[in-house]
Amino acid sequence: MKDNKKFEKNSSAANSSADSVDKYLQTLGNEDAREIRYYSQEQPFSADEMTRLVNEERLSALLADSDAFLQGLSRELKDFDEDLNNDLDK
Repeated sequence: MKDNKKFEKNSSAANSSADSVDKYLQTLGNEDAREIRYYSQEQPFSADEMTRLVNEERLSALLADSDAFLQGLSRELKDFDEDLNNDLDK
């Protein structure tokens, strides 16, 4: 009897996985169904959950790094434009 329950449990897990794979394969050719399936898996977070999940110190460091990166990129682009204009003037 115990083995029967174990088999049923494994069988239902296998069916669940097989069903998921089958559903996914059916949506491969259907762009709209695939998009709906993708977005249906998203889970919205409340403001309280986000506050609890987000590491403010790490987020601030990442934002500072991204600001420094963008400033450096802007300088490089400005230098590139100036070099390009100087080459065109010659």
